[in-house]
Amino acid sequence: MDGVEQLTRAAKDGEAAVVARLLSAGAGVDTPNTARRTALDLAAREGHAETVRLLLAAGADPQQQTGEYDESTPLCQAAMHGHTEVVRVLLDAGAPICAQGRMGHVPLVLAATSGDQGHPQTVDLLLDHGTDIDAVMKDKTSLEWAALFGQVPMVHHLLARGATPTGKALRKAHEHAKRFPKAAERYALIIDALHAAGVED
Repeated sequence: MDGVEQLTRAAKDGEAAVVARLLSAGAGVDTPNTARRTALDLAAREGHAETVRLLLAAGADPQQQTGEYDESTPLCQAAMHGHTEVVRVLLDAGAPICAQGRMGHVPLVLAATSGDQGHPQTVDLLLDHGTDIDAVMKDKTSLEWAALFGQVPMVHHLLARGATPTGKALRKAHEHAKRFPKAAERYALIIDALHAAGVED
């Protein structure tokens, strides 16, 4: 196994000492492996903050294209999986908080809507670093996506953080309450929250 393959495997596994040794031996920090994945890509996706910090210190590009199809960025990978400490390290290294990657992903939207209920700690970190809470990805804000997905706690969280309550969020909640009767109670809670925030039918 050559140095790059060893480096990317160690980065994915969070073996910081091995990563440091391989970098010292001359492994290319941003050289992709045979699967076209870099060490930073894999370390960020898996949530290994110490390894991410090492790679960045060795010159890894925090804005590189990542993912199986170069569709994402390290920050988006970390935000999507709720790896808050990795997000912090990347932000400190200058990773942008706006729409990014080939797909125009918005880290805040990914953090707010990935998984069953999103990742509130990651959302808070991004907002505390100046992310626009009403940033749009694919024509919807984080609040509108959370309303569409029926994520009650995240809807409340975003509203508490100052997200703009919109008619679109309310419409999506109504539409999905009708489309998914088993989830109607959940959407009713979102509708109530939006009404309480001043959105009218």
